[in-house]
Amino acid sequence: MFHPRRTLQALLLPLTAGLALTALPAPTATAASTLTNGGFESDGAGAAAPAGWSEYGSTAASFSEAGGRSGSYRLSHWASSAYKVETYQYLSGLTNGNYKLTAWVRSGGGQKSAYISLKNCGGTEQRTDLPVSASGWIRIVVPVNVTNNQCTISINSDANAGNWINVDDLTFASGTSGLSIKGSDVSSLAKSEARGGVYRTSSGSTGDALAILKSAGQNYARLKVWVNPADGYNNKTRVLAMAKRVKARGMKLLVDFHYSDTWADPGAQSKPAAWAGHSYSQLRTDVYNHTYDVLNALKAQGTTADMVQVGNEINGGMLWNEGSTNNWSQLAGLLNSGYDAVKAVNSSTTVALHLAKGGDLSGTRWWFDSAVSNGVKFDVIGLSYYGYWHGTLYDFQTTLDDAASRYGKRVFVAETAYPFRLDSEDSHENIIDTSGELVSGYPASTAGQTRWMKDIASIVEAVPNGRGLGVFYWEPTWTAVSGNGWDPTDASSGNGWENQALFGYDDRALSSMSWFGHR
Repeated sequence: MFHPRRTLQALLLPLTAGLALTALPAPTATAASTLTNGGFESDGAGAAAPAGWSEYGSTAASFSEAGGRSGSYRLSHWASSAYKVETYQYLSGLTNGNYKLTAWVRSGGGQKSAYISLKNCGGTEQRTDLPVSASGWIRIVVPVNVTNNQCTISINSDANAGNWINVDDLTFASGTSGLSIKGSDVSSLAKSEARGGVYRTSSGSTGDALAILKSAGQNYARLKVWVNPADGYNNKTRVLAMAKRVKARGMKLLVDFHYSDTWADPGAQSKPAAWAGHSYSQLRTDVYNHTYDVLNALKAQGTTADMVQVGNEINGGMLWNEGSTNNWSQLAGLLNSGYDAVKAVNSSTTVALHLAKGGDLSGTRWWFDSAVSNGVKFDVIGLSYYGYWHGTLYDFQTTLDDAASRYGKRVFVAETAYPFRLDSEDSHENIIDTSGELVSGYPASTAGQTRWMKDIASIVEAVPNGRGLGVFYWEPTWTAVSGNGWDPTDASSGNGWENQALFGYDDRALSSMSWFGHR
């Protein structure tokens, strides 16, 4: 693991080490209308207060050193004892309007807080945390609306001994950012409620789970569709009923077609029983008719789908074996049948293709290169990204950015989640239940869960050219309710996901729902 060191380690931290950084005095740096020394190349290694920047707090913990992202040097925060430091630059003479700071960052994690903010700009201070990424550089953005012709760019660490961050290649220019999708998959909700599931606000009042999620900032809901599931849930009838509730809350709707009677994912893409033995030609018709039927019924009741996934986590294709990636021409035909049915119902509904390859650059390229060369039609790209399975945050950003630019499409996270604890509420073993399975820097706590989601949202927001659509949290309402387990054919099956829900074991909304408030 990379571990930065201060060139002059013998320097004692100043007496201001314990001071809070909120009491920042009037800026002393020479004000400028453009960012100065954003790449920290002006001074060389060991420079305290790099040119154009001022410092406050434990100033010996802020310095430039070798190892820049693009140039020779970077800004680092580090000290051998606990420290609080702010490195800042004051800009004046700005034309009022929307601006966006872009920065490349790394962090070893462990700090009480580590973030970049834009403040004193005339409105609310805007902050973006530094994701934990010990090796690869992560790009983040911080947008702000300047209304008083000035703004302060502020890099902050409130850290324990040995904690470190690197920052480099900052730019500040006109522009905006933000996420249009802050959603979750609530496919488990109807069955949970039918089996006695209860959902409470953070204060303990019983409420409607969708209303609680909406009040936290959720604006999109995802619902899976199975053809003829054994338990009767997540079929057309149930989806229609839930769609009414989603739309009544003012949320948009993503419909996720699995084209199966049960879970479709990278390891299983089984045909619905009703389609077993059908020829490839008939399967194309089956896909079209099923897609059209569900979506047209949604439209008829006034709950038209805003986005549709043609297939779920189709790394290896769908409707095996006919639709396997071993036969791309046939898979293309099936996917295009779904696309055509979506557009026949409503031409403005967005069609997504969804892979579970959030940190797999080569795999994502191979799949979508194959899709494009075989004439597959789609509007946007959705990726599942679970940090304990799909690579580092650096891998995730690299893959997401590449997909957006290589195919000229907008991208979103179709699924992600993180545990707020490791123990199980029911007798079923949790999918993630040991500390060794966690992502370094993100503990199994509400704070860790919150941090994970905010950092994922920040990475999606930073996709260049505004191509980052947003994020769906996977199954925030799948709490431990008897009878609402994994297996639709087995009423006694357990739930291995309750420790990754957004409602606690006391059924109360967790504070980690705050990620829905991401700009």
